Amino acid sequence: MIADILRISLFPALMAFAAVSDMLTMTISNRVSLLLIAGFVLLAPFSGFSAYDILAHLGAGATVLAVAFTCFAMGWIGGGDAKVAAAAALWFGFEHLLDYLLYTSLFGGALTLFILTFRQWPVPYPLVGQSWLLRLHDRETGIPYGIALATGALMIYPQTEWIRGIDLARLALG
Repeated sequence: MIADILRISLFPALMAFAAVSDMLTMTISNRVSLLLIAGFVLLAPFSGFSAYDILAHLGAGATVLAVAFTCFAMGWIGGGDAKVAAAAALWFGFEHLLDYLLYTSLFGGALTLFILTFRQWPVPYPLVGQSWLLRLHDRETGIPYGIALATGALMIYPQTEWIRGIDLARLALG
């Protein structure tokens, strides 16, 4: 039952934290990625994953890490974004990876258009004292892509084996 509660809450909570952190500070702590990795390592054996499944998920995470760090080296994304994307891919494996990347790209495009439009207008006077909003409004600042990474992940996560394997009725009664 504890493993079920962790499967329902750990990944979504960490992804939501990454999104909020990126929005407010334009950074995602390494701790988020490390906790996602630790959560996967601890929960996968209790979730019915075979050794092959675990290796496949590790392969998905490593693949995304290699591509994301190439994007980071080119200056296209932040380091925290690269690490969180790879940690999320670890949880999704190849089975859900393309869906995750598609949703993340769509949300990322919409987020970018929204922020670029937001930056064309002055910040409303009552909000001028909000440092996070001013940072978000600054044209020299990047896009907090952690929001898109988290939104894409939260769209896909309910469809994964992490959630499908939980007897929600038993969990609610227990």
